[in-house]
Amino acid sequence: MPHPLDVIILGAGTAGLSALREVRKRTDRFVLVNDGPYGTTCARIGCMPSKVLIEAANAFHARSRLDAFGIRGADGLSVDLPAVLRRVRELRDFFVAGVLESTADLGERNIAGRARLLDAHTVQVGERVLQAKRIILATGARPVMPAAWQALGERVLTTDTLFEQPDLPRRIGVVGLGAIGIEMAQAMARLGREVTAFGRGERIAGVRDPEVNATLRALLAKEFTLHTGADVALSATDGGVRMVAGEASVEVDAVLVAMGRRPNLDDLGLETLGLALDERGLPPFDPTTLQVADLPIYLAGDANAHAPILHEAADEGYIAGRNAMQDTPDCYRRRTPLGIVFSEPGTAFVGLGYDALPADAIIGSVDFTRQGRARAGQRNQGLLRVYAARGDGRLLGAAMCAPSGEHLAHLLALAIDRGLTVFDLLRMPFYHPVVEEGLRTALRAVAKQLDGGDASDLSRCEPLKPEALA
Repeated sequence: MPHPLDVIILGAGTAGLSALREVRKRTDRFVLVNDGPYGTTCARIGCMPSKVLIEAANAFHARSRLDAFGIRGADGLSVDLPAVLRRVRELRDFFVAGVLESTADLGERNIAGRARLLDAHTVQVGERVLQAKRIILATGARPVMPAAWQALGERVLTTDTLFEQPDLPRRIGVVGLGAIGIEMAQAMARLGREVTAFGRGERIAGVRDPEVNATLRALLAKEFTLHTGADVALSATDGGVRMVAGEASVEVDAVLVAMGRRPNLDDLGLETLGLALDERGLPPFDPTTLQVADLPIYLAGDANAHAPILHEAADEGYIAGRNAMQDTPDCYRRRTPLGIVFSEPGTAFVGLGYDALPADAIIGSVDFTRQGRARAGQRNQGLLRVYAARGDGRLLGAAMCAPSGEHLAHLLALAIDRGLTVFDLLRMPFYHPVVEEGLRTALRAVAKQLDGGDASDLSRCEPLKPEALA
């Protein structure tokens, strides 16, 4: 029996909208169903408002370096936090408005409401029952919040509520030292707040390389208080919230909970599919096709917890949208892994992580303390580590907390995706003086190990020794 619709898309976030673009190229027999605010996690509460806050924080923090340049009077600068937060919301609304344009013309094919699967072809939204050949689940994720902490009310924030605050209290605690926790802790500290941050594990910002992790931690500890290695407990006090983890205890006015996000799959009706779910409530799915088992259902974006990053979510929406419009799904080669944390120095990891490297991998590093261009800009701190295969010098991955880290990571991602070796990359031009010369130092350190100590690139001149040329 033919189904009334070709595709039902659940979720109007990045993955859902990416799927929508592919589906509507091929059919007009589709429905988009969205529960909650439109505008995507990235534009409304994630990537974009957080970066607006970070830019303000870094602009204000730059005053601490002005004296070194011979620029006086920086002590007279002040920050107007309510004005900073108003700008965050103004730009956030601008970004959200752009996203909303993509669904403005859908009319009755855009349904607001909570959906529930009745079977592999049927969805119920309120009193409506919809049927389609295939269903795309792109329902996103929500902040993790322990139930006991909800009783603390407005004293506990998430990124869903942080940017709505008219001001920020003087003392702020942060729970969770992943990307968001690190970014917001540093930003709030740079805006003059007293920040105390807690993480359960010793790794911070998602960094798996122990040396980069240690370097980043030491640098961040100069800006705010860091406690790791123990679970944190929260309790209400007359003046705010008491945070206790191991031997550490502090009272703050409010706490930002940044413990990650949980896929929005509960109460979706997955149990009607007859599949075993894992401990996170996820059904089995193929990350190259996004098909759930052998069913006409595709799971995309943050909802599958595979790679909860915007460009990955957009890719997954593309894959799901195209595969939902054909009888046999295509497999897609995923992009080179790339993660960036917008701290300062910039934290990034690309390709294979440290703990996934072959036992005989070669590592080259550079400490940016003495790197010429970074020192000229008073940004000379951080560490970059590059990984290569011992046999042929093929680049495998890298980790860093380094000046211009987000740009160095993109350059390395391109090289890894193209299968370049350390020698291939060294043959590329490195202009002087640029931060990328630091990358060349790390690559040369790898090349020396591969070439018996006599490795070089086009120039075989001996180093001239001046630090500016390093």
